[in-house]
Amino acid sequence: MTLRLLDTLSGEVRPLEPFNPPDVTIYSCGPTVYGPAHVGNFRSFLFADILVRYLRYRGYRVRWAMNITDIDDKIIKGAAAAGQPIEGLTERWTRQFLIDAAALRMTTPDVLPRATAHIPQIVELIERLLERGHAYRTPDGSIFFRISSWPAYGRLARLDVAGLRVGERVESDEYEKDDVRDFALWKGPKPGEPAWQTSIGPGRPGWHIECSAMSMAHLGPSLDIHTGGVDLVFPHHEDELAQSEAATGQPFVGTWLHCAHLQMGGAKMAKSTGNVARVAELLDAGVPARALRLALISVHYRASLSYGEDSIRAAAAAIDRLDALSAALRAYGEDRPDDPTLLDALARTREGFEAGLDDDLNVSAALAALFDGVRELNRRIDARALSRADAGRALALLADIDTVLGIGLAPSDALDPDLAAMVEARAAARAARDWAESDRLRDTLAERGIAIEDTRDGQRWRRLSEVTGG
Repeated sequence: MTLRLLDTLSGEVRPLEPFNPPDVTIYSCGPTVYGPAHVGNFRSFLFADILVRYLRYRGYRVRWAMNITDIDDKIIKGAAAAGQPIEGLTERWTRQFLIDAAALRMTTPDVLPRATAHIPQIVELIERLLERGHAYRTPDGSIFFRISSWPAYGRLARLDVAGLRVGERVESDEYEKDDVRDFALWKGPKPGEPAWQTSIGPGRPGWHIECSAMSMAHLGPSLDIHTGGVDLVFPHHEDELAQSEAATGQPFVGTWLHCAHLQMGGAKMAKSTGNVARVAELLDAGVPARALRLALISVHYRASLSYGEDSIRAAAAAIDRLDALSAALRAYGEDRPDDPTLLDALARTREGFEAGLDDDLNVSAALAALFDGVRELNRRIDARALSRADAGRALALLADIDTVLGIGLAPSDALDPDLAAMVEARAAARAARDWAESDRLRDTLAERGIAIEDTRDGQRWRRLSEVTGG
């Protein structure tokens, strides 16, 4: 099958057709670092991570860029409120974003461009728009995109451009402009605000032009895929699309993908309302990182997802089932011939997993296929129908699937030395029929997050995913 994706611009589910296969370029709108990213932001980031992982699993050569917005109105206001330099604020929250991303096993993008490091590219793009008549200067030193020069404006968000009025769908910049609908490419200098001295005059970039310049700098004028939250369709992505194609005369994006909001308490999770849950705080409260990741990726990216204790507990229970299967397969010791029907069973699991993701990244369907396979493998383990080699084949399938899901389906046997010593001591105590010591070590290991199970294949261990908070 071929990966099919719902393109926001066309409104159609279409096969992915990269501009230069097997290379695929992906640009994702990343964090604006005026504060910590919340789990609603990370739902959008992790959806892009699944896309990148699956394309690589399918054999594509992916180059993934995710920007860091480190200059905009919110950052300026946040730094002023905190009484600290802008650079100090943005460095702090950029570091925290990277820490949170690593905790959630997000693939590190190939490039993480920062807006302030791309002022020359931003200026060059604005100069092109001025030359082509799509932008104009105002007396205060600002430069605006002239929406009336671009008849296609509004097609991504399906807007009636003529009916737009300031204060409804288009915010009014605090700068002079010819038309209230026009948006700022370059903002003239103001007291107390950062400004760059450039060939187009002093000032700073507008938010929308930053992403166009950064994506083109690292991925070229035409991107295969652009991702972001549904709240970015308008005005951010609409403005990106207009200014990019107006500047280059080339298609800007092959496929636009937008992720639905994360809900908490029945409302959209958003910093502006304070209805947020932050990654580091949840992990500190005892929410397992693996369970948090699975909870955030387990529902189709275009469907609204509700975050709460129930979703975390369900994800933790699912991971426990996967960990138990992995532990059983690693410990499996039946000395018998290979099961002649296992390869077909494993192929069905793989095909069902791939079919789900090929259908517009339907991760829910992919997970359903995976857990059908889990039930089948547990049945065969209980029946002692597998050989040792069969168990290895099943583990290899879990490892392959985990290259996409990234939740640790087939963890290695490596334990911290003190935990490994306790596991060995517990096996020795059991062999010596020292049941009291055996039970004590089992309980101690459980307190340290390691479950011990006694099976006909001997003692085996797995990591617990118990939820203690969230």
